[in-house]
Amino acid sequence: MDFEHIPHAAPVPSATRDEALANPGFGTVFTDHMVVIDYDANQPDAVGGGWHTAKVCPREPIALDPAAAVLHYAQEIFEGLKAYRQEDGGIALFRPEANAARFNKSAERMAMPHLPEELFLESIRRLLAVDKDWFPTVEGGSLYLRPFMFASEAFLGVRPAKQYKYILIASPAGNYFKSGAPAVKIWVSQDYVRAAPGGTGAAKTGGNYAASLVPQAEAIEQGCDQVVFLDAVEKKWIEELGGMNLFFVFDDGTVVTPPLTGTILPGITRDSLIRLLREEGLEVREEPYSIDQWREDAGSGRLVETMACGTAAVVTAVGTVAGRDGEFTIGGGGPGQLTSKLREKLVGIQRGRADDTHGWVTRV
Repeated sequence: MDFEHIPHAAPVPSATRDEALANPGFGTVFTDHMVVIDYDANQPDAVGGGWHTAKVCPREPIALDPAAAVLHYAQEIFEGLKAYRQEDGGIALFRPEANAARFNKSAERMAMPHLPEELFLESIRRLLAVDKDWFPTVEGGSLYLRPFMFASEAFLGVRPAKQYKYILIASPAGNYFKSGAPAVKIWVSQDYVRAAPGGTGAAKTGGNYAASLVPQAEAIEQGCDQVVFLDAVEKKWIEELGGMNLFFVFDDGTVVTPPLTGTILPGITRDSLIRLLREEGLEVREEPYSIDQWREDAGSGRLVETMACGTAAVVTAVGTVAGRDGEFTIGGGGPGQLTSKLREKLVGIQRGRADDTHGWVTRV
């Protein structure tokens, strides 16, 4: 598909941009441009069976009809991935094909059209080409990429929309957790659940995150960084955090992570860690793990580390778990040996400091 390039008439001045890049935080600073591609089911002969009119243009507000389906029936999905500056100064992506595939899995669940995977990847290449000067200078900085799609057709009938917009924006990113602590403290939600069997828990859709906001606010009120959700049926099995998967490391060298049963987002970082752990010769089991067992194993010393992982936070140690029944500490309350090793290895691969034996890194 041909991309129209619309020049930006007033890009951010370089001095203003450099000041923002020195400490961008997460998700509050944005680059000059975005990619927009339209879909219309009434144009089946278009590239990708309905996809048409691709453009790289100045980042600007989106004009929507008040009856746009996304505003009423929440047909919306998104992805999150990062572009990394390599040791040699180049730019690379980490497993973008996996993001493209998960994007389409989410689209299936939300009754939305597939976006051809090559078109997904080409949109990223196009945006990076025009906004390559937006890489942050802060240690560990990256360019966070947010592709999303929503129903733009104006109608009030309850059915899948026939028109959609795919948009890609980028945001320079520093540290994900504002506390900057080496290990995070998390709150166990007992009044709220993130997803239920048969629901949309495995899709990366905004509604899942909206459902996490009240319990996340509760976690912040309790002095915690994140909230952890239990299953919707028995309210005893650990599922995931508001935006990250979990791993539990035991003193015998085995590792457990909750299984993907349709209520947990299949994290790309999660999958990468499973492979890296097994390469280390460790046994990784995908099986249920209860909150009571978590507390007991932490108290006995059988559990030595808990890791949270995701695109934004990469690999982060969980030091303390709090809830209505009090709190408990995992290991020494800080990053464990395996957590630190895996983070260093994964970040090394992403930034070109370690050998990529899996073909995970894509140069752009």
